[in-house]
Amino acid sequence: MSKARKTLTLDADLPMYRGGVLVRPTIAYETWGALNPRRDNAVLIFTGLSPSAHAASSVEDPAPGWWEEMVGPGRAIDTRRFFAICVNSLGSCFGSTGPASIDPAAGQPYRTSFPVLSLEDVARGGWEVISHLGIERLHAVIGPSMGGMTALAFEILFPGRSEGLVIISSGARSAAFSTALRSLQREMIRRDPNWQGGHYSPDALPITGMRLARKLGMITYRSAEEWRHRFGRERIAAERDSDDPFALDFEIESYLEHQANKFTGQFDPNCYLYLSRASDLFDVADHGASVETGLGKVRSRRVLVVGVTTDFLFPLYQQRELAKLLDKPGRELELVELDCIQGHDSFLVNMDAFRPVISKFFAPVRDTLTGSA
Repeated sequence: MSKARKTLTLDADLPMYRGGVLVRPTIAYETWGALNPRRDNAVLIFTGLSPSAHAASSVEDPAPGWWEEMVGPGRAIDTRRFFAICVNSLGSCFGSTGPASIDPAAGQPYRTSFPVLSLEDVARGGWEVISHLGIERLHAVIGPSMGGMTALAFEILFPGRSEGLVIISSGARSAAFSTALRSLQREMIRRDPNWQGGHYSPDALPITGMRLARKLGMITYRSAEEWRHRFGRERIAAERDSDDPFALDFEIESYLEHQANKFTGQFDPNCYLYLSRASDLFDVADHGASVETGLGKVRSRRVLVVGVTTDFLFPLYQQRELAKLLDKPGRELELVELDCIQGHDSFLVNMDAFRPVISKFFAPVRDTLTGSA
């Protein structure tokens, strides 16, 4: 657990977007920097499916965060100027109320009795945090991947609360191909005999299902081109197990095995299922007669949409659609298409490509007459 993690427990029950109620849920978050006297320099960060609120290191917790090179003093989201807030998604297992949390009414974990989770609920969690902090208007809301869809939900549910909007490697809804992949990941977990309909015990987790889901996830997060350059046909240097005709032979197999083992035990299986399903359920068109009508509710004056050429989870056509429908009179909008080899994960690993784009959006506005910021 991050030593910098803060929690907000709501004073009232939370009605869920698709039905059901959470009894006084808790939302975990971390902050960097300080609010200015006008309280208008806050940047709200929504995460992808699996990260915690620990986006960057701090004095309280010097461990590197999942977006370490993007958030901090002198970085793209410069915490000498901005008050950055990263919220752990409702439904997750890193401090926010989720399926692994204790249901106050039953005295045991929610498990699959947890209400249907929507990204609108995750967005509501972010709204509750900034309201708790006394922030009426954000400088910007930003989110990559699932966090990008959550940022859109936030903008639609709470229009006018943010000056800027940054959507990275995301879309107005999940593409059929991406939904198919996530559906298979969920089935891998649910088919594991240890899943037990969601009532697994801590000492008998559905490890096999989680490992397979993670391996498939890692394949989809990167690109075939990266695998070709990075691993090619390289074989594992260690001597293979001669008793197993299907033992790991290739470096790419070893890499996937390492990633699966690293993930297993870090993330609760039911939380994974709920968040994965929430990603597929989200559709901007639910907030109007069409995607165009739903996006018409966004009020941010400045919008940045970023996509990556090799991303096949959220292909470029989805970012182009967002940019086209969000391009309105009086709004500053920029669409940036990055030619990164790392696929969907580029926003996490290719900082040389992403830093300049995000830095430009958050750069001080200069007076054209005086040259001052």
